[in-house]
Amino acid sequence: MVRKANGVSRRNILKLTGGSIAAAGATGLASAEPTDKVEVNVGFKSARGRAMTRSSADEVVREFNSIEAMTIRVPKRAATALEKNPHIRYVEENGTMEALAQTTPWGVDRVDADVAHDNGDTGSGADIAIVDTGIDDDHPDLQANVGSGKSFVTCGSGGYTGSCILYGNSNSCNDSWSDDNNHGTHCAGIANAVDNSQGVVGVSTQATLHAVKVLDCSGSGSFSDIAAGVEYVADQGWDVASMSLGGSSSSQTLKDAIEYAYDNGVVLVAAAGNDGQCTDCVEYPGAYPETITVASSNDSDEQSSFSSQGPEVNIIAPGTDIYSTVPGGYDTYSGTSMATPHVAGAVGQLIAQGYSARDAEDQILSTTEDLGLSSNVQGSGLLDVAAALGLDSSDN
Repeated sequence: MVRKANGVSRRNILKLTGGSIAAAGATGLASAEPTDKVEVNVGFKSARGRAMTRSSADEVVREFNSIEAMTIRVPKRAATALEKNPHIRYVEENGTMEALAQTTPWGVDRVDADVAHDNGDTGSGADIAIVDTGIDDDHPDLQANVGSGKSFVTCGSGGYTGSCILYGNSNSCNDSWSDDNNHGTHCAGIANAVDNSQGVVGVSTQATLHAVKVLDCSGSGSFSDIAAGVEYVADQGWDVASMSLGGSSSSQTLKDAIEYAYDNGVVLVAAAGNDGQCTDCVEYPGAYPETITVASSNDSDEQSSFSSQGPEVNIIAPGTDIYSTVPGGYDTYSGTSMATPHVAGAVGQLIAQGYSARDAEDQILSTTEDLGLSSNVQGSGLLDVAAALGLDSSDN
């Protein structure tokens, strides 16, 4: 249940944010005295230029393997002399770059999860299962929080093999729970990205994430695969299942698994669906009464145009243009899929405070902010993490 935000490509996101670095001003060389030691990068045109650079150096810091350059330490006057030599392409100060600051996505701010962070509430001790396409456990914003995982994707079912070949992932049908689609990693970052001064931050920041892979690389999974994943979450004793998935048809097997997990103390958070301005079109498993069913809002506190409506909707949370983690970087997606992990992360915060599953559900739904929308659109209202934790967010 995801829509890519128009006009935002992964390439552009990585170019703008990714990774990361921004140049700092390099003024040290200009202000140095002639005898002061400076560290410079020297680019040369020939073997003679290389030899001259090496012979001028008090210390060779680095020689590059594939580019015609060397990093050396020399007195400033020697660097100036090299710069004038016809065999030298350039001499530059070996300046520094810094990591860009961490971004708080608008959704995390809107539900006042930042107030919880400022109060020291991190979700530490809670277990949040992302029942989805897997998680990139090497992502710097997730790695510290990822616990365990398991894949329940069945090879060869529902056209899986063909679709994965189309997606260029013909080897993804195996026991790996790593994300080969992006969707699960994006949801994981919304729920619980690390507060580490880079990238993004999640609603919760120190809960343990578990990857329960039930959707293949094309984002599809069978009723049986999803039911097995939900059953597994219950058997592991994990606290929250975040399910950003759905379909128009019910499945008795999946319903049995949902009921089993509910009876065993799992909080089941599910997406309402992306069927638009309908009147009664919440998808399963969100249509089951055991789930907290999440609709999507935009940054104007309106219903997202794609968000499904219906009497099963329990709560609304940000889901339009949500910036979060994907394998290898960050990207912006829209969908009730993105709204769902906001609520899952908030439940994790309450579980970490000692709430039981049923009490956490009641607290989340009784502390929402009324957006003035109908109950079929917003349920009880907009998620308010700070209010759920008993914190004052009036000045935020």
